[in-house]
Amino acid sequence: MDLQQMRYVVAVAEEGGFTRAAERCRVVQSALSHQIARLERELGALLFERTSRRVRLTPAGEAFLPAARQALDAAERARAEVAAASGEIRGRLAIGAITTVAAVDLPSLLKRYRERYPQVRITLRAGISEELIEQVRDGSLDIGFLGLLPGTIPRGVSDRELEHGNLVAVVAPDHRLADEAETDLASLANETFVDFAAGTIGRSQSDQAFAAADVQRDVAFEVTSPEFIAEIIRQGLAVGMLPANYAHRLRGVRTLCVRDAPGRVERLIWSRHRPSPPAAAFLRFLDVEPQPPGTTRPDS
Repeated sequence: MDLQQMRYVVAVAEEGGFTRAAERCRVVQSALSHQIARLERELGALLFERTSRRVRLTPAGEAFLPAARQALDAAERARAEVAAASGEIRGRLAIGAITTVAAVDLPSLLKRYRERYPQVRITLRAGISEELIEQVRDGSLDIGFLGLLPGTIPRGVSDRELEHGNLVAVVAPDHRLADEAETDLASLANETFVDFAAGTIGRSQSDQAFAAADVQRDVAFEVTSPEFIAEIIRQGLAVGMLPANYAHRLRGVRTLCVRDAPGRVERLIWSRHRPSPPAAAFLRFLDVEPQPPGTTRPDS
């Protein structure tokens, strides 16, 4: 068993087929298939069910995949540590972020980081806060940018508050409140709303504020992205609540301060274990000095 075979298994699992996996790994399909078959003989179990229509993991493959990923990550980490010992930062930096992140200019930050550390392969994944916390915790992400309710501290990760703010009401330009400077939740009670899916952190920020104000609201449109929320609002189909610093970037809508607005905190998270050299370098870009495992920070 070797790392290359593990890479091939991961590629087939993620790409859903041998042809796309071979293209991703830049090898001919026959070579990739031969190596996976050789690994299966060594393990004494099939890792994939192969049919003319699809390829999927067997129970043995499901058990093998997480361990293969961990081995590949460990090998990548070892290479990065050796390079760092000689003064070179290289390896992988995997970042996850909510799409409404506003506390930092993430694209600009990534550009400066790449210019400083060109040997680091940067990946960026958008997602919801609860998923990003889990992915940083299990090591599939190095860094996460979250949006949480005030007072919420993510468990199992190191974290730092970046920004505290409120949500604002977002309406169409011809809405009855479009020319108002501010409003309150009670004034929005009879509106049709667009929001994130029920049960998500992004949705709970608004739900808890309306519940605290004893105001009922009708969320008729549930979507997954703030851009889609904004488009629904532009069409006059609904009103919405979005983070102030993000909403002010939107065109074709009006924003109103809300006197009893839901609060929101953006937080930066990273692994509680010692960050990889690329992750530690990224944290220093944000003026965060990673502390040794077990150290208690004042803000946590």
